[in-house]
Amino acid sequence: MSQLVTKQETSTTSSKGLLIFFLIATIGIALAFVPAVNENVATGIATVDAASTHTSEMASEYGTIFETLKYNRSIHILAMLLVGFGFLMVFVRKHGFSSITATFLVVSIAIPMYMMIKSFGGEHFAMSTIDIDTFLFAEFAAASLLIAIGAPLGRLKMDQYLLMGMLFVPTYIFNEWLILESGFFNGFLDTGGSVVIHAFGAYFGLGVVAHTLTKFKDEPECENNAVSNQFSLLGSVTLWLFWPSFTSAIAAPERVVLTAINTVFALCGATLATYIFTKIIRGKIEIEDIANAALAGGVAIGSTCDITSPGYAMLIGIAAGALSTIGYSIIAPKLEQLIKGTDTCGINNLHGMPGILGGLTAIFISGNLGIQLGGIIVTMLVAFVGGKITGIIISLLGQKKVPYSDEDEFIIEH
Repeated sequence: MSQLVTKQETSTTSSKGLLIFFLIATIGIALAFVPAVNENVATGIATVDAASTHTSEMASEYGTIFETLKYNRSIHILAMLLVGFGFLMVFVRKHGFSSITATFLVVSIAIPMYMMIKSFGGEHFAMSTIDIDTFLFAEFAAASLLIAIGAPLGRLKMDQYLLMGMLFVPTYIFNEWLILESGFFNGFLDTGGSVVIHAFGAYFGLGVVAHTLTKFKDEPECENNAVSNQFSLLGSVTLWLFWPSFTSAIAAPERVVLTAINTVFALCGATLATYIFTKIIRGKIEIEDIANAALAGGVAIGSTCDITSPGYAMLIGIAAGALSTIGYSIIAPKLEQLIKGTDTCGINNLHGMPGILGGLTAIFISGNLGIQLGGIIVTMLVAFVGGKITGIIISLLGQKKVPYSDEDEFIIEH
């Protein structure tokens, strides 16, 4: 009995130490921005004063309009991150509090951490990062991280989600630089992030859970019911609704409408294909397919969302919906055996394979087979290796006492 008490006290002490570390890290991130923000505010006021004397400068006015429109889309993306992803992951019946809280936490670590890291290396510390474009890219990083935590969902302690986020963001930024900024993959098409956001998050998450199947072999199984699935559908509908803002967030102004229409057509194609294939394969409609695979069109259209036509977009969506449904019904168990790990949310089926499909469809438009294939393969390797290293590190914090349940970390009132 005394040994048990000692172990509990040691665990509590360790947990408090980790929480203090997170607090210090959070304060550090905030302090890093103080001088830059102050300087940027001063510069902004000076710009406004100058603009007030040159109101005829239309370029400045148009710039303000475009930034405001991007701000509106950034709020839509926040709705996707918090409401969409959050409720989509509430399908785990006894894990609702944990799913929503983990969503809050990883978004709260990803956005400021991304912007802080991107602020280093410039001539003026953080000046170039306090803008709407960097904020949008930070939201993309948060979306990719939310995808990644879907793989180990229900089997991590809350502290481990935070640590996973802190390790994910630098890896994501490295891959983003490598594929989009380094010059090694000039001509790589991925406006809406089929590869660098969706596929990266998926294979990072699979890296985290690889070779953990035996660790949770005798633990409780992931359960759902009608109520948890309805909440999951709420998240799915939210994601479907705002997805056009996600893909068009950084599109050229003259291509925003085309991008939005292409995205909706791709989502429509995926939804219809999901319904058809879930009935063909399963005999009846599986709500897991409807809540997830119906979104696969939004994932796959990302690479070509601003340069294809609505007809082709719908075909891409149909292919993605079919592929995702097949993934959930047939491929998932085989993948689990291959990587010796459990993908709780089926992120390979919704984000991994459709993301690769989206990257591959860009070959038919760009004709650049080598660049497109190279970018996809490198992204998958960086993601999986980074995820595997992250999985090893976060496992040092121990194991969740009751998998797929809130009861070990939340005050539950009956």
